[in-house]
Amino acid sequence: MGFAVVGHVEWVEFVRVQSVAGSGEIVQGTDSFEEPAGGGGVAAVQLARLAGEVNLFTALGDDDLGRRARERLEELGVRVHSAVRDSPTRRALTFIDAAGERAITTIGERLAPRIKDELPWDLLDGTDGAYFTAGDPGALRAARGARALVATPRAGPVLAEAGVRIDALVFSDEDEHERTAARELTPKPALLVATRGAAGGSYSKPDGASGTWEATPLPAPLVDSYGCGDSFAAALCWALAQGNDAADALDIAARAGAICMTGQGPYGRQLAAAEAERASGSPDAS
Repeated sequence: MGFAVVGHVEWVEFVRVQSVAGSGEIVQGTDSFEEPAGGGGVAAVQLARLAGEVNLFTALGDDDLGRRARERLEELGVRVHSAVRDSPTRRALTFIDAAGERAITTIGERLAPRIKDELPWDLLDGTDGAYFTAGDPGALRAARGARALVATPRAGPVLAEAGVRIDALVFSDEDEHERTAARELTPKPALLVATRGAAGGSYSKPDGASGTWEATPLPAPLVDSYGCGDSFAAALCWALAQGNDAADALDIAARAGAICMTGQGPYGRQLAAAEAERASGSPDAS
């Protein structure tokens, strides 16, 4: 099956601390590491691990971090199609506290692909699933060529400007901005997915159908929460493209979110294809 991600990548430095510094405080980091991440990068790696390959449409700066991001994502199994921008590749500092919670500070402009970029947009036409985190309206219309299109409200006004229907919109029910943007979006998504962290979440459809799901118990001790939301959304995209109904697809997505929380950073542990296939009842499962 073919999958794609249209979105943004950031070069992230992760720092472990006992607690995040308050105003005027100084805290000592205990460990640090770096990865190309952001919504587009994290989702692309999760889809690569589920589907075997994925096309990532993004934009990177013409700088060392942009080159390092591309090389690292390709090491992780992602086919990177990136436009080159004069602006530097966006960076981020992520502090991870003793409870595994993260606090993120981004630095610089979020770079996103545009339909005028000379990228192989035709690959999106007829692909099985696509996840959209950033881009212009034309890029979103191209992503609509996928049979299953999942998006996040973090993509901004382009979700409404593009005028296409999204199959599943995933948002944090604890974020007022995301919650409002999701519920006011037109055309109405076929599935609205409201996540609530450890409390699970709920979903609704335009015809009034709705339901809830419980968070999956962590399969190992919690390490950190960075990347669990985008891993969740990527797995949801994979599961919907497999033909799972909303309840089963969300169960698979919840597994992905839980597994991600037990690894270091976004790629330490993500849902593997074999486990996802067992959960989905796929005939390919061994």
